[in-house]
Amino acid sequence: MAMKRDNPCVTCGACCAHFRVSFYWAEADDAPTGSVPVALTEDLNGLMRCMKGTNQREPRCAALVGCVGESVRCAIYEQRPTACREFGVKWSRGALHFSADELERCNQARAAWGLPPLFDDTSGSHPEPESSPPAVPPHARRPAC
Repeated sequence: MAMKRDNPCVTCGACCAHFRVSFYWAEADDAPTGSVPVALTEDLNGLMRCMKGTNQREPRCAALVGCVGESVRCAIYEQRPTACREFGVKWSRGALHFSADELERCNQARAAWGLPPLFDDTSGSHPEPESSPPAVPPHARRPAC
């Protein structure tokens, strides 16, 4: 499904500060065809690496710049790993594209940061503003920047 609107990813960043970003070791730039800066990765095992900071109890990708829920960007956007490139909520050609499963993962990360759902469901309806602030989960109380 595609929705025309402003790119919400540039004010979010919750996925980059919620999930472990794992990928095949050869995606790092110390491999002949890799592009992910190896200095921003850590080894998981002999075949897999992850982005530094994402294999923690309170993950935050080392390449994430800015404040979650306010203004963010990826410092290595053009060199980001496949896991990031293939995350199913994408901004492309002026529209947001998503599958129901990936929208659920996006909204899970947003909820962990106390952010409202991107959409209430896959019909593309926007969340209604609440009259009182939502309860903030403990995970969301940590600094966003």
